[in-house]
Amino acid sequence: MAVKVPEKKKTGDNGRKAPAVTGWNADYVDDLYKQWQEDPGSLSESWQMFFKGFDLAMCPRTCVANQAARNQSSAASLIYAYRSEGHLIAKTDPLGNNLESHPDLEIEQFGFTEADLDTVYDTGHLGGPSRAKLRDIISILQETYCRTIGVQYTHIQNKQIRRWLQAEMEPNRNHPKYDRDKKLAILNKLVNAELFESFVQARYRGQKRFSLEGAETLIALLHEMIEITPDYDINEVVMGMPHRGRLNVLANILDKGYAQIFEEFEDDHEQDEWGGDGDVKYHKGFSSTHFNREGKKSHLTLTANPSHLEAVDPVVMGRTRAKQRQWGDAETRRQVLPILMHGDAAFSGQGMVAEVFNLSQLKGYKVGGTIHVIINNQIGFTTDPSESRSTAYATDIAKTVEAPIFHVNFEDPEAAVYVAELALKFRQTWGRDIVIDMVCYRKHGHNEGDEPAFTQPIMYEKIKARPSVREIYTSQLLDEGVISKEDVERTEKEMREILEEDLETAKSSYVQTDPEPFSDRWEGLDQPFSNGPWETGVKQDELLKVAKGLNSIPPEFNLNKKIARNLPERMKAVEEGGTVDWGYAELLSFGSLLQEGHPVRLSGQDSERGTFSSRHSVWHDMETMQAYKPLNHISNDQAHFCVYNSPLSEASVLGFDYGYSLAEPGMLILWEAQFGDFANGAQMIIDQFISSSQSKWHRTSGLVMLLPHGYEGMGPEHSNAYLERYLAACGQNNIQVCNITTPAQYFHALRRQIMRPFRRPLIIMSPKSLLRHKLAVSPVKELTDGRFHEILNDPKPPRKAKRLVLCSGKVFYDLYEAREEQKIDDVALVRVEQFYPFNNEMLTQIVNKYGWIQEIVWVQEETKNRGGWNFMRPLLHHLFPEMRIRYVGRGYAASPATGSAHRHRQEQQQIINAALGKEKLLEDYPVLPEELSFGLGER
Repeated sequence: MAVKVPEKKKTGDNGRKAPAVTGWNADYVDDLYKQWQEDPGSLSESWQMFFKGFDLAMCPRTCVANQAARNQSSAASLIYAYRSEGHLIAKTDPLGNNLESHPDLEIEQFGFTEADLDTVYDTGHLGGPSRAKLRDIISILQETYCRTIGVQYTHIQNKQIRRWLQAEMEPNRNHPKYDRDKKLAILNKLVNAELFESFVQARYRGQKRFSLEGAETLIALLHEMIEITPDYDINEVVMGMPHRGRLNVLANILDKGYAQIFEEFEDDHEQDEWGGDGDVKYHKGFSSTHFNREGKKSHLTLTANPSHLEAVDPVVMGRTRAKQRQWGDAETRRQVLPILMHGDAAFSGQGMVAEVFNLSQLKGYKVGGTIHVIINNQIGFTTDPSESRSTAYATDIAKTVEAPIFHVNFEDPEAAVYVAELALKFRQTWGRDIVIDMVCYRKHGHNEGDEPAFTQPIMYEKIKARPSVREIYTSQLLDEGVISKEDVERTEKEMREILEEDLETAKSSYVQTDPEPFSDRWEGLDQPFSNGPWETGVKQDELLKVAKGLNSIPPEFNLNKKIARNLPERMKAVEEGGTVDWGYAELLSFGSLLQEGHPVRLSGQDSERGTFSSRHSVWHDMETMQAYKPLNHISNDQAHFCVYNSPLSEASVLGFDYGYSLAEPGMLILWEAQFGDFANGAQMIIDQFISSSQSKWHRTSGLVMLLPHGYEGMGPEHSNAYLERYLAACGQNNIQVCNITTPAQYFHALRRQIMRPFRRPLIIMSPKSLLRHKLAVSPVKELTDGRFHEILNDPKPPRKAKRLVLCSGKVFYDLYEAREEQKIDDVALVRVEQFYPFNNEMLTQIVNKYGWIQEIVWVQEETKNRGGWNFMRPLLHHLFPEMRIRYVGRGYAASPATGSAHRHRQEQQQIINAALGKEKLLEDYPVLPEELSFGLGER
């Protein structure tokens, strides 16, 4: 059989035509030209045709043509330069800090002189005539890229996107032509925005509100964007923003009544109407239905946000994705639009922005593109841009995902509105992120009580001298004859009257300040927390159906032999009433919920397989790599199971899944840390949202956090999920904190998340070694007939126990095995499976069964300043005031665990011996200071 010898690949033969010759690739073209002179056949056909068209060699008969070709190439380079760098001389700064010229854009840079300005050149695909004088080409480019809009888009690698943007911008020179009605609508929003701020400033002087003054164009920008969302088949808009301008957006975009806002300024209510502690007015969220000028509607949501300015970003994205699923829009993701507003300093300075850009195109987290609007104050609190970022623009981080960036001067509201409309069209066309950098200023300091001249005296002298954008635009419309002086006065008078009336309403009567939190999908989930008991068992026939789906291999699917080997035994366990391990119980709980119509979403680092190879929720064909999810093949009418290996990020992914849970209370949503302490990177999401949102904003969540926890001698970073941090955040029944020890308990804990008439976040100190521990198995009967127990009594309670050992998590099995091996019959072992909310009644009942006990000993693996001891100690003293309460565990330590496996085993053995009475407690060593001790024993 003859072997075909592949042809030698020719230089430049990449399947594409030769690119346009520009000043940016001149060296490369010169090299190719020399190669063509020596061996024309060594170049691709397109390059051969290019060089045949005109010979650049200097010769008397062709020099004129050669020079013309060179000049045409230079004209093309000039066009590219303006597209790439025209933003450098755009008039985007309202304070006047704009460059008048730039060396890279001077005609001399391209070999031209004044004498060439009237020479006609081809314009290529530049919007406009196909041929034009050089001066006209420059005029087109300056009008498009160097007025009050500066554009960065040539960093985008996709040529179709670049061409699309050019086709949108260049024919109209990036200059909108709006009719009278549109201009009046813009002016009306500027009037509303400015007069609202000045009214509040006058009536509530000294109260912080983080006003929008100096950036009022944002209201016109958002309003006109939202007005046209129905034209693009957008049903919902989900927004997130920092506190600057939030009250104005609430009032003039989401239509939260002025009276409602003034009610919050009055602040005369002793108790939050829904319970909890509430939050400052400029952190709160809101939702409403917006009707545009044509009567078409869209639903608007502004997500509550703490002072961690960018923390809300992934929350908005997760909430958006959940709503897209509800609209059946999981493919195109065009019906729900996320809009994120940022400050310039936070956008460049906080890593969350980079994390959400990274999420933007990942299959488990994409939302079809986010529109980012930067309220560019040109300052961060009191910090100048030169001190707060290493990049030319605050927006440069957006280049990592090739997002187009529009810089716009807020004093040109028509330009801002035009850019907003273009951004929306881009997002709907390409499904990608886009950034609007609205360059403005902050009229006051960081807040209304601040004195900005302390640190930026020159900047604030300029700001004082500036008329407001409302005044600027009003003058423009008066000059254009669009509006009369009387019209202006009447509009402003009507707005002031509305504000006065609403203020009187707020002062004279009660106004509900927030919408009903338990409506729509949350209806019926407003019950207070209760420990139950909640019946969460699954009938045997339903469990069998789930097991069959989990253990059936598709025809001709080449499953890994190690996984396949276990399937018959797993099926047999359910059929014959055997036992299940942790991973199998989890899959059975997922499957049972799916059968009952409740979808399940799980995401985290390596969650498909499970960090410890315990889950295998996705099978991969060993020959084709085809993926198969058994959980989605239980029955035809089941709900859907989603699982995603997340990027190596905690804050953004946890925030995303939390946001998802805000919109989907009927879905089991889980986020899994690779190791429990990895959640440290997401602490602001935990503190600012998960543990406190119910108290602050009346928003609950059913999110589950799985945090692998347990001391196995693997060093400090792979041991501890910092249980104490979650316990310190407990209050008002806000979260649930569990350290579960059996597969059945885990099975029921997950199911009760969905079965109860309320939602609370569930934090689980999930196991590592227990995933395969011979004792950490559960009979199938406990899945069908059982329920979750907050506290588990001793499985073999001794008749006359003198000591009751109270513990939680993995250490129970170490204690149990040692007790059985040493035949100790006077120590009872009781497990706390749920720390919070704690079931006082259940523990009291169990302890009362042991009438002979003389002391309760709390035992933990964690160091004394960590784990559950500091939470349990006052609780035990309260419940059992006459009882002797003692501590067994590691001593105080700065690090969670030792890095030595040998030392770990020694410490663990000491804990077991002391807990079971085989070693003296600390209090029996009077000369050893407690702080320096190993930590065994405490009254």
